Amino acid sequence: MRQKKLHVKKGDMVMLNKTITSARSAGEDREAGYVGKVLKVFPEEERVIVEGVNMRIHHEQPSMQNREGGREKREAPIHVSNVNPVDSNGEPTRVGRKKVEDPETGRSQWVRYAKTTGEELDE
Repeated sequence: MRQKKLHVKKGDMVMLNKTITSARSAGEDREAGYVGKVLKVFPEEERVIVEGVNMRIHHEQPSMQNREGGREKREAPIHVSNVNPVDSNGEPTRVGRKKVEDPETGRSQWVRYAKTTGEELDE
């Protein structure tokens, strides 16, 4: 089965288009409109980890690096449909794909572009 291409990549700045709430994260919910960086992408599950969103408490066992162990706050994955990339104007945008040809080598490749401004999201 072919892996589905997502509209976001690691390192993209994205805006939440839905308020992320949970019974376990009372008082620390992120409102729609929050802008954060994508830390990790899970294409198989169609989920992403966004910096500062969906924080959870993870219980650490004592180890050589962390002698005391304890509780640590970490980001948990959210569904990719809840985020949109941000264009140069700071607005959320939908993503299109177009084929761009390299003039030096003559080879072409697919790049993502912002539907609002038309600029390329991939460098």
